[in-house]
Amino acid sequence: MKQTPRTNSSVGGSRRTLLRAAVAGGASGALLLGGTPASASPGPATARRPRPETPARALRELAAGNRRWRTFRQQHPHETSAVREELISGQAPFAVVLGCIDSRVPPELVLDQGLGDLMTVRSAGEVLDEAVLGSVAYGVLELDIPLVMVLGHQSCGAVTAAVHAEETGEELPAHIQYIADRIRPAIDHSQQGAARVDSTITRNVRMVTRLLAQEPDLAARIATGKLEVVGARYELTSQLVHTVA
Repeated sequence: MKQTPRTNSSVGGSRRTLLRAAVAGGASGALLLGGTPASASPGPATARRPRPETPARALRELAAGNRRWRTFRQQHPHETSAVREELISGQAPFAVVLGCIDSRVPPELVLDQGLGDLMTVRSAGEVLDEAVLGSVAYGVLELDIPLVMVLGHQSCGAVTAAVHAEETGEELPAHIQYIADRIRPAIDHSQQGAARVDSTITRNVRMVTRLLAQEPDLAARIATGKLEVVGARYELTSQLVHTVA
């Protein structure tokens, strides 16, 4: 079958239609996210909240969810049989969260979101490769998601391994060295010991956030205000998610 060619300015109409049909068809300084946004008051867990359509509203929704999580008022929203039935015909997530693979930081839990709310992409240390970039771009370009959050976390093992490998010259096994090499440019040589690891975690989030924001297709949406790419950290000790500038 002959495919519609992609132009430099946009994906061809028929290809975009097919991609959306595949997704929809049924099958088809730092901002504390744990603050008190307008939407923080708990509502019935069975009611589906309207989809946030702007970057600011999406960020406020994540703020409300994290506040519920860290105050033990989580709702585990959008898990009812009615919601599951509704989602058969399509999805409309409002945020992409690029997080680490760490088992202690599942985005849907720490941000108290449910089925159909988030498109999550996870790689050790939030490392970017073509598959990760393509996954993020898919959510933004094909589903019109207005917010991308790069979510690092306290005590990141991938960052710790990258710092250790650089300090010792030790070669890490198999494909883990690839991850360490991607993190290496973020290592903070002005710090020592645990402070170096912690600072590098934040610097790595900033680096990945910057790289994503520089992707041409994403940058075009940022320029028009349709998209925001933000960096954030999850603190294991307090369960707080906060943005990092």
